[in-house]
Amino acid sequence: MEQRTYHEQMNIQNTKRLRELISDLPPYVATFFRGIEQVTASRTRIAYAFDLHVFFEYISATNPMYQGKPLKEIEFDLLTKLQPMDIEEYLEYLKLYINKEGKEITNNERGIKRKLASLRTFYRYFHSNRMIAENPTLQVTMPKIHEKNIIRFEPNEAADFLDVVESGARLTKQQQVRHEASKVRDLAITTLLLGTGIRVSECVGIDIKDIDFSSDRINIVRKGGYESFVYFGDEVREALLSYSEERKNLIPKEGHENAFFLSNRMQRISVRNVEVLVKKYAKTVTTAKKITPHKLRSTYGTELYKETGDIYLVADVLGHKDVNTTRKHYADIEEERRRSAKNAVTLREKGN
Repeated sequence: MEQRTYHEQMNIQNTKRLRELISDLPPYVATFFRGIEQVTASRTRIAYAFDLHVFFEYISATNPMYQGKPLKEIEFDLLTKLQPMDIEEYLEYLKLYINKEGKEITNNERGIKRKLASLRTFYRYFHSNRMIAENPTLQVTMPKIHEKNIIRFEPNEAADFLDVVESGARLTKQQQVRHEASKVRDLAITTLLLGTGIRVSECVGIDIKDIDFSSDRINIVRKGGYESFVYFGDEVREALLSYSEERKNLIPKEGHENAFFLSNRMQRISVRNVEVLVKKYAKTVTTAKKITPHKLRSTYGTELYKETGDIYLVADVLGHKDVNTTRKHYADIEEERRRSAKNAVTLREKGN
């Protein structure tokens, strides 16, 4: 039997998780998920399911008709009765509420915006299929998001970071004991993340066959499920080759034979494993910044944009479908470039 890829396995896990999440929701919720399956990623549907759970729990907690009743009994007719003001009350509720386990839950503006976006998608499906006449969510204003500064390494910090990964310097004595066994792998992973800007999920999903050293490229599965080639430079090539030689001598557990990066347990390394190792090394370089694998991606995107000035190239290399997503992340650099251009054009020659 052919071994499933990482992304195939994740899709199966997400499908099982989705079925579990919607099992206690009204039947028409399952209809919605079947309807959007072909146009959404499995992780996106999981996020929608979590958000819809919160919505129906809110209805159960606040609507006198459904208090104390199972969520399954919330009738479809409710969707036609809710008004924009009801949706606004729901958004207010999201700021602070007690969940069914008795835990206090808060949502910031980003969390509230995401939940409204999920509810809009839910309503839009039924409205576009003419199952409801109105979509009240469209009359509710999306929360304004206050943009945060993009956290990234400065070039000298990135160099220090890789030096620590390679040498183990600045690690605790206990960490140094384990470092010798994993430093080649860790250097390959961190150099790859910093040198290509791929997502951590794309990194852990790499199989041995995906790496083509003759063309210096890796076939990866992007967010959304499509495949793409990512090209790497000499530093990444050297780090990957070193680990590739080590990988040949490792004996993975059954079901993980194809995985390129292995954990200490000889299984495909997980996203969580990579997050932990990046945090471990980054703390030795800076404590003022919370560095995650995604911040390594931001570091690469920043340097690529500074070198090329081509926002479309950066968007393509990072796998952004919409260049405006890229532009939003690197707006501060664009502002610097615009400022530097103020004296680039001379209108009249200056007199002697």
